[in-house]
Amino acid sequence: MMAATELVGAPRPRRAGCASTRVDVPQFAELYEAHFDFVWRTARRLGCPDDALDDVTQDVFVVVHRKLPEFEGRSSLKTWLYAITRRVVSDHRRKHRRRRPASTPFQDERAPCAGASPQELAARQQAAMLLYAFLDSLPDEQREVFVLAELEQMTAPEIAEATGAKLNTVYSRLRLARRAFERVVARQAAQRRTR
Repeated sequence: MMAATELVGAPRPRRAGCASTRVDVPQFAELYEAHFDFVWRTARRLGCPDDALDDVTQDVFVVVHRKLPEFEGRSSLKTWLYAITRRVVSDHRRKHRRRRPASTPFQDERAPCAGASPQELAARQQAAMLLYAFLDSLPDEQREVFVLAELEQMTAPEIAEATGAKLNTVYSRLRLARRAFERVVARQAAQRRTR
């Protein structure tokens, strides 16, 4: 694979007959820099094991590099990247489903807050672990809709475009996932009251 810096100046091929409808697509290096965090977070939130995140993210950008000249702008870059990430994560999970590695400690996806007390850091770590346990409990279809709506702040039409689901299906899956989340939050609140 070529390094991202080698691609910055490379001319992009045009598709025949599409010269007037061609959208301005950023060079690979720009796209990589702007969307790396989104791809990494999305892979993690879709259930990619922590020890495979770097490899899966690299695999996503290999596909992006290969398909970028074909991007026609019929969707936003973010939904296009999500669809690629979703497919790569799904393929990875399917390949490694039988070989479940020993559980690895949870790695928070954000750097620790400067000046946060140990209690605040522990509470944040516990909340993140509960969120990922909740996400792991959801069916894949509900999980991806919940992640995109609640964590990535995408709209339902954007989610429908990214996942290929009908808009009403997106709303239904999101409603079911939110109800499940509310039950988890209520259960946690009840446990805290009884302690």
